[in-house]
Amino acid sequence: MFSYNGAGKDTYFVVGNGPQPSAKGRKIPDESGYLDNLRTYLNETIILELVGDTTVFDIDWLSVYDIQTKENFGWVLIPDEPNVPPSLKKVVDKIENIMHCIQLHKKLQLSWQVFGPQITIRLAGQIDEDNYMAFGFSGSEEAPQMLGADIAITYIDGFRGQAMDYNITEKSPCVKVLGQYKGVCRDTLVGGLDDNQVHTASRENGINVITYRRNLQSYDVGDKEFKTNALNSMIWAIGRMNHQKEPSIHDYFPRSVLKLDLDPKPPIDTCYPFTVNTEPSKKDVWDQPKIIDSSLRMMTATLGPSGGKNGFQGLTGLPSPGLAWFINGYLIPEIWLKRGITYVVHIYGGNNPHSSQYYHPFVITDEPNGGYDGMTEVAQKHTRILAGVQYTLRRQARPTSAGPLCLRERKGFDRRLDDNFLSFKEFNKSLDMRCEPGDPAVLEFKPNSSWPDIVYYHSFVQSNMGWKLHIVDKFSTGRNSAAQVQFNCFLGILFYLIFIQM
Repeated sequence: MFSYNGAGKDTYFVVGNGPQPSAKGRKIPDESGYLDNLRTYLNETIILELVGDTTVFDIDWLSVYDIQTKENFGWVLIPDEPNVPPSLKKVVDKIENIMHCIQLHKKLQLSWQVFGPQITIRLAGQIDEDNYMAFGFSGSEEAPQMLGADIAITYIDGFRGQAMDYNITEKSPCVKVLGQYKGVCRDTLVGGLDDNQVHTASRENGINVITYRRNLQSYDVGDKEFKTNALNSMIWAIGRMNHQKEPSIHDYFPRSVLKLDLDPKPPIDTCYPFTVNTEPSKKDVWDQPKIIDSSLRMMTATLGPSGGKNGFQGLTGLPSPGLAWFINGYLIPEIWLKRGITYVVHIYGGNNPHSSQYYHPFVITDEPNGGYDGMTEVAQKHTRILAGVQYTLRRQARPTSAGPLCLRERKGFDRRLDDNFLSFKEFNKSLDMRCEPGDPAVLEFKPNSSWPDIVYYHSFVQSNMGWKLHIVDKFSTGRNSAAQVQFNCFLGILFYLIFIQM
């Protein structure tokens, strides 16, 4: 078990050669692939991987080492000729640098070169096909801040590389709020210019490599300047693109801002070859909560964090904007409802239409993604809203079920640790609830014969926040409730035991 109080100023896992740890060692990623200053650990079991083609036979020690103060906080000596099995990982040839290269994360490399008034940037990422790589200026000079950031979102769309210019005004995917776009929005939507020029793009061995150029000083007054005579405060991220080819919440991101010198001397290169795991990766998705109760008539809908890759993403297979619906205390449960029965939902999804992050009227539709307000006209025409809106004389949908905000929030811990929770129950215990004053919005609806067998509850504004409603004509035996299912199983076992003893 490993413990560390996180008090070091510039502390990493470091490996090297020689009789004891020293500043000549090499940083290796932590158990999640990060190369940040180490977090706090308390009696945790972690697995560290050596980078590139380095093996345990190439090092003499592993240390928790503070590079700034040159302090060794703890170390282990690697025995000579250790008896270890061969690695099942395949080393991929190192990506060619432009000039300078920095390993940002085990899965991400940044390479760049300044020539005249332009900078050429190459991002190489070991990512899934629907993932993006983001890189750009932090909204703060001293911290990795989303608000006010100026970034490029790079991804491969089919065979075509993209490097779109984005401006961040809210911690949410881009939505239109009272006629104005807010959130993580393309510059072209907020009155700016997209002046990134894609040079090359390729995908091989599960690695995206995208090279693009930009002027050091953009023609867009909303873009920040790449400075050659000072350090630049940069951020990066990896996440998934949603069905509209827009970035959802990032899965990987730094704890500290990257202070980037565009013209270091001598040229810098901390990058190493990527490795590919030849074994299929295991996905420890949380159990899908289900509400199957014939006596159910009333539900309560609140908001909370989507739970990382084991939560919303793992349960639905869809990217998440970061928030999701909690129904009766469960994260996006599948719910069974009966036609002809009237149901009531008390809704606490936020009722401030000025907020792109916390304004979520509750609706029920016949399509799986939601976010009706942000759909194209064509998509809206093919979507049937079953509950939660009224239509104007011009047939424009207006939401009716926006209540005050009740939000589950993390108790100060790093969102990147969501994937460490083994179950939703454990994750839910780590959250606190805060609620704004006011009565909830009340949505009353009655499924009828025209409703499809599967419909979905959503946010009217934001996509990918809810999940399935199963509409049935009657509840089958054994599906009245979770307790009823367990009772039926008990009776079945009891009857079996009686039968075999006869």
